[in-house]
Amino acid sequence: MSQLDLCSDYVQVRGIMFFARLLQKIRLRGQGKLPKDYNIGMTNSGSFDARFCRFWDIDFDKLEARTLKGGTDEEIFDSIFAGRKVNPEHVLVWNGFLTTRGWRDESSGELEQEKKACGFGDRDDIQTFIDFHDADEGRKPKYS
Repeated sequence: MSQLDLCSDYVQVRGIMFFARLLQKIRLRGQGKLPKDYNIGMTNSGSFDARFCRFWDIDFDKLEARTLKGGTDEEIFDSIFAGRKVNPEHVLVWNGFLTTRGWRDESSGELEQEKKACGFGDRDDIQTFIDFHDADEGRKPKYS
């Protein structure tokens, strides 16, 4: 079980899921509290971090630098998205993708492997990667 104090992927900033968690990961790494092998940034093209940045057309390095300057999640969001209108359809698609990743898609096998590796192989309540993150961090999956 992870000992990191990360919020759930479900936490929203300006209606967008995962952004708050991404900022927490950046802050923890900046404080030297994120394990060196913890997935962050663009190194894993299939990660939520990388997909978030590509989907929203955000430069991760700029997001990281802005986050480390300080401010609330909302202030950082407003700075990163300055001059851009956040389309409600994009929010719907992003949040929908995030809440179903690992459930009946090409990543289902990977999720099952992760579950088994962490001792959750028998947990039917873990259907998505967000469920996995919540369980791994000691939270009950939202829709279990």
